[in-house]
Amino acid sequence: MKDLEKQTCRIGLVQAEPVLFDKQASLEKALGYIDEAAANGAELIVFPELFIPGYPVGMNFGFSVGKRTEPGREDWKRYYDASVVAGGAEFDKLAEAAKKTGAYISIGFSERDAVGGTLFNSNAVFEPDGSCKVHRKLKPTGSERLVWGDANKCYFPVTESPWGPMGSLICWESYMPLARVALYEKGITIYISPNTNDNPEWQATIQHIAIEGKCYFVNADMIIRKDSYPADLNAAEIENLPYWVCRGGSCIIDPYGHYVTDPVWDEETVIYADLDMTLPAACKMEHDAVGHYARPDVLKLTIDDK
Repeated sequence: MKDLEKQTCRIGLVQAEPVLFDKQASLEKALGYIDEAAANGAELIVFPELFIPGYPVGMNFGFSVGKRTEPGREDWKRYYDASVVAGGAEFDKLAEAAKKTGAYISIGFSERDAVGGTLFNSNAVFEPDGSCKVHRKLKPTGSERLVWGDANKCYFPVTESPWGPMGSLICWESYMPLARVALYEKGITIYISPNTNDNPEWQATIQHIAIEGKCYFVNADMIIRKDSYPADLNAAEIENLPYWVCRGGSCIIDPYGHYVTDPVWDEETVIYADLDMTLPAACKMEHDAVGHYARPDVLKLTIDDK
């Protein structure tokens, strides 16, 4: 690992509710939080999974085995239209925000393929010069597979930052052990996890990963309320959802597995922390999962990193 340019990273972790099915309003909300976090000194600003145009928790879009419904197709097309083409106008505004604030910005979005009709669950990391790297979720989880496709490129991009390499895995990608190792092998010091996991078991998962990878784990969750869904959707199943569809739980874990910031529930806020970036290297004294605590003569990982 090369020497760090900065030994401290001030992070602004945004736990907020997206404006469901509205990419422009979600973008404007994100831009407002970027300005707020930057004004509070944040050098790295992180948003949850699918912040643009929101994660449609609980919706089935009319899918059942061997069947689809036309009302469900209408809802899907509405979500498709609200999704973002990477490199398009929405990206231009986020790139401008990164340049204006001088911050690194990580944000989840529903990516619409510029040529075909496929959506991808993606995460973008913008650098202060306006450049950007996009990661597509390798394997959508459960019935997500009916809405978003498997990644066909952008598998494990890493952003070189003043605090070391940063990478992201989206939500349950973190339950893919080899995907985690693919990031560890790139030397990441900050593991960004945009997700929609407000279950208690997830808290145990993220502590384990921080210890395993000897990195900071940024747990970026969102809040969603049932009454935030557009009233004119065809999805009757929304009525069966609880008031808090997603409760958040965003937090930051250090390389020892300790909470830098405690989980925040049922609240829209920006969580700030100053991360000691000397820890990821120092913690590897006794355990480096892809270095001296590995057996490459016995175990090897082959990565097709498109």
